Amino acid sequence: MLPVLKGQKIMTEYRKILLDGYPVLVERDGEELVCRDGRRVAIDDAIHLPPVDPQKIICVHLNYISRVEEFMTKLPPAPTFFHKPLTALSSHKANIVRPLRCKYLNYEGEIAIVIGKHCRNISQEKAGDYILGYAISNDYGLHDFRDTDAGSMLRVKGSDTLCPIGPGLVTGWDFHNKRVTTSVNGEIRQDGNTAEMEWDMHYLVADIARTITLLPGDVLLSGTPANSRPVYPGDVVEVEVEGLGKLVNTIIEGPAPIRDDVGAQPTESEEVISTAMGGDWEFRGIRAAGGKGSAFYESTLEDRE
Repeated sequence: MLPVLKGQKIMTEYRKILLDGYPVLVERDGEELVCRDGRRVAIDDAIHLPPVDPQKIICVHLNYISRVEEFMTKLPPAPTFFHKPLTALSSHKANIVRPLRCKYLNYEGEIAIVIGKHCRNISQEKAGDYILGYAISNDYGLHDFRDTDAGSMLRVKGSDTLCPIGPGLVTGWDFHNKRVTTSVNGEIRQDGNTAEMEWDMHYLVADIARTITLLPGDVLLSGTPANSRPVYPGDVVEVEVEGLGKLVNTIIEGPAPIRDDVGAQPTESEEVISTAMGGDWEFRGIRAAGGKGSAFYESTLEDRE
């Protein structure tokens, strides 16, 4: 059960943990988590669950200017979105699975917007009244399937475990001018700021709510800065957001390979490699990426023969 939206400006962090076999909502008090019945659990001893109970997870494609510049592209006139299934949801300290036969699992440190009450057809100015709080997320992408799923992003972004959210849900947090970093094995790989966002949290909520009803607990992921790159089994990935804490996950290899008797298979085309490696190929910026995902990452320059 989520905390009730009260509209207060005081920052409070809520987490959900597994305690005596039951999911329990707790409030952070320093280095301890306090249950409503007064029990206390040390943060380091807690088994974390996702702090949210969404009915849908909606994500924006491109939003941070550094990411746009990295792709040598242009933003569309309005944001475009995709959907992650609920089975992708994961938590703080959980393992992130890279399936066997896949190579290009990329991190994307992001901020999750959590809806607090029924939201439909509201203005940007009123959007904040419908936001319960914010959490950290990592919008992992399995780019091996980019050639077939770049439009819907279903397998790229929706495979199991690829949406960890946590460690907590923070209410009363001001999203303006906040640092967002992603580290791999202690080394900072992404270093951005919410000031880079073309469309802020209120805009994204108001945009989606024009035609899609947002319900309490629903999540909108707000985009990632530049330098998303592949990670490998054994890597520890940490996303840290100023005022929201740190989300930590470990990459593991899946127990079974992607089946080769059905469906599209993992590929290593220019589209896949250039997206996963951040433009590490000679045609980036000269020729639009090939494959069905090219419409999202068109070159800013004229194609050359």
